[in-house]
Amino acid sequence: MSIVIDKILAAAPNTERGRPTQLSTDPKGERIAYASGKSIFLRSLDNPSLSKQYTTHTTQTTVARFSPSGFYVASGDVSGAVKVWDAVEGVNTKGEYHIISGRINDIAWDGDSQRIIAVGDGRERFGHCITADSGNSVGEISGHSSIINSVSIRQQRPLRAATGADDSSLVFLHGAPFKFATKLGGLHKAYVYGVGFSPDGNQLVSVGADRRIQLYDGKTGEPTHQIGEGEHKGSIFGVSWAKDSKLFVTASADQTVRLWDVEAGKAVQTWRFGEGNVSIPDHQVGVVWPAGRSDGMVVSLNLAGDLNYLAEGSQKPAKIVQGHNKSITALGSSGLGNSQTFWTGSFDGRVCSWDVSSGVGSTIEGEPHSNQVTAFGTTPDRAYSVGWDDTLRVADASGKTFLGETSKLSAQPKGLASAEGRIFAATVSGIDIFNKDKHVGTLPIKDFTPTSIAASGSLVVVGDDAHTVHVYTVDSSHKLSPQQKLDKSTTQITALAFSPNGSLLAVGNSSGKIVVYDTNSWDVKTDRWSAHTARVTCIAWNAEGTHAVSGGLDTNVFVWSMKAPGKRVKAPNAHKDGVNGVSWIDGVKKVASTGGDASLKIWGVSGLE
Repeated sequence: MSIVIDKILAAAPNTERGRPTQLSTDPKGERIAYASGKSIFLRSLDNPSLSKQYTTHTTQTTVARFSPSGFYVASGDVSGAVKVWDAVEGVNTKGEYHIISGRINDIAWDGDSQRIIAVGDGRERFGHCITADSGNSVGEISGHSSIINSVSIRQQRPLRAATGADDSSLVFLHGAPFKFATKLGGLHKAYVYGVGFSPDGNQLVSVGADRRIQLYDGKTGEPTHQIGEGEHKGSIFGVSWAKDSKLFVTASADQTVRLWDVEAGKAVQTWRFGEGNVSIPDHQVGVVWPAGRSDGMVVSLNLAGDLNYLAEGSQKPAKIVQGHNKSITALGSSGLGNSQTFWTGSFDGRVCSWDVSSGVGSTIEGEPHSNQVTAFGTTPDRAYSVGWDDTLRVADASGKTFLGETSKLSAQPKGLASAEGRIFAATVSGIDIFNKDKHVGTLPIKDFTPTSIAASGSLVVVGDDAHTVHVYTVDSSHKLSPQQKLDKSTTQITALAFSPNGSLLAVGNSSGKIVVYDTNSWDVKTDRWSAHTARVTCIAWNAEGTHAVSGGLDTNVFVWSMKAPGKRVKAPNAHKDGVNGVSWIDGVKKVASTGGDASLKIWGVSGLE
């Protein structure tokens, strides 16, 4: 048996209110690079379901930039580390350099793909200039008195660089080696968020929280003129030039992206989001104009983490790419074959549905959970989710919308199971039973605290925080009666799963062991599935009930066989910060997994025994 990655459905970019998010595209305009969680994703623009993930950073990542040659990426994180790595596969690290003592806010490459300037929040300095291959110093970044937000390097000789900072000023540097030339204060009245040299090197633009767009001469750094005064009504977070150096785009917190003609000094087009209402998730916090494309497409990012593909001459985005940018805490599956849909819920309450065949994700419309999503349960036409806001929400599986019916749970939910049209929610104080979206009963539990639940036919099993699995049967009047206790586990029960025909029950615990029981006699079928080194978080069976897949806090995904329990395959480091959900893809030898890195991964499994 073997398991290999088939595709990575990437997480959405990190966003933070009041802070710009840097986006970067390769010279051909085919891929976009951005930071999300502790990873960097390189994602195809034309087919967003194709992406590469770079996972070597150990802390939250902040920025990634393609080199002008397109062969390397430089990325930074909150600890002040910058890594230079190969952009083709996203695996081999070429160099790792510690630049400053705090967050890296921006990185710029010179035109030869040899030098890098990284800037951000430091103690003794706010940035540094190094060579990409060896990390040797090639100049110093000085002149600012507070955090530097943005940096740009002129791509022609003589080399020039500009930095914009929280001290409302722009510093112009001559290179190489880079050294302080002039400081331009007094133009911007607030934080400078973005600076950018035009691709032909003749002009420089700076934007900031004071809504000002200021242009400078690219060779001397002399301020020339200001354009678009009073047009943007909110902080401008990003700016990006067109490859002909005649136009640029700006993204702002007033929910607009504007396209500017430099010579005319006015906005040629405005894309407005949020349909005229004040909508904080529609703040535009980043923008990039991919060079090398013939269609003139612009990509902007909103605070919710959605990438909007904008085309000149059209008001509506041509495409919106959505996903999660917080840890995915739950995974559910509904439908069969080509119409199979995955449901994912994240730490911030966002719920997305994913079309398995195309790999496209979309956020569920309507009122979402206000807090972490704990679990999903599905019936053929509905998807049910429970979250830490102590509610059960119902989504229409085909329409991808919440139905507006929310049921309050008796306590904080621990798990969700569905069988024969009924939904069972395990909470810390008992089991709530729902039928046809209505609450029909509660079984209060005093002797133990439920941790997990599974249901099949008339059987309902509940795991507890000691080491016991409690078996119940449910009758037609929705009453639960205790039948049996299974106490083979030595630690707390963390995951339960019935095989599709209900004949087998897999029980995972917090020490990483999985035991499989026969549900007729409650005899142990196998106790040899014990390769996880930490808590088992999720288990799923294939349609035939011959193999199971499990995920754990140890970041690994295992595929197990009933026939040969000693034979297993492992996908190591499947998700940084742990795996939180696994599922089989119907009819094919593939499994899906999701976890702390907010991405959904599809794995090909072959040679099953």
